[in-house]
Amino acid sequence: MQSLDSALQKTRDTFMIYWLLVRIIVPITIATEVLSRLGVIDAVAPAFAPVMALVGLPPELGLAWLSGMLVGIWGAVALVFVLVPMDTLSVADVTVFSALLLFAHGLPVEQKIIQKAGPRMVVTTLLRVLGGVIYALILHQVLATTGWLAQPVNPAWVPTAQTLAWSAFFWQLGVMMVWMLVILLALSWGLELLKVTGILALLMQALAPVLRLAGIKGEAGHLTAVGLFLGISYGGGLLIREARSGSVSPPPSVFILHLHGLCT
Repeated sequence: MQSLDSALQKTRDTFMIYWLLVRIIVPITIATEVLSRLGVIDAVAPAFAPVMALVGLPPELGLAWLSGMLVGIWGAVALVFVLVPMDTLSVADVTVFSALLLFAHGLPVEQKIIQKAGPRMVVTTLLRVLGGVIYALILHQVLATTGWLAQPVNPAWVPTAQTLAWSAFFWQLGVMMVWMLVILLALSWGLELLKVTGILALLMQALAPVLRLAGIKGEAGHLTAVGLFLGISYGGGLLIREARSGSVSPPPSVFILHLHGLCT
């Protein structure tokens, strides 16, 4: 009976976390889509051209980068070869642009989730954007100096940018939220199963030497694992639960969440 009560409580907690994520993701996703369709993103994108020049990319890709930061990686990928002729890009160019996206993507949703777990949104957003620019700049200098990856890009798949009808957009959003609930329940119970079976402890033992270099140890390692293994969007609910559980003191938890922003 005790195990059944515990299971029911765990499920209730997961649904509460899911409802919190719904209240974050749905309005921000709709607002971002409205701004995109109104042309606001297109109008602001030229301001990012200097950053593109800094990392050796065509200024037109400023729109793709801004779309990636606001909408997500897929929003940027669909624009790359629409904005710039494929034969003008090298593998190095696409690699540098991908680095920018991997550091900072889907910021409105992901940073709001991180904010709910503790850190300030402005600080973590600046950390991700500036971290991506610095890394892309270093990568560009290395590739330009060595000549590595200078061959023309030859993508196996070229997406086409298209605007969905509002009905299709809301259908996709609804499907995504249903799958998020399914995945969140699976992740929540999967994490508990890993804890009960001792597998999580073994994984943390393997990671411990690396985490200790960053000053992360003890219960803080579990919070680190949640973000690094599951990512921010799908693991966001678990990140919030772990951060609010009180098992990790505020300074280490804030540092760990900054790490998640850079690594996931």
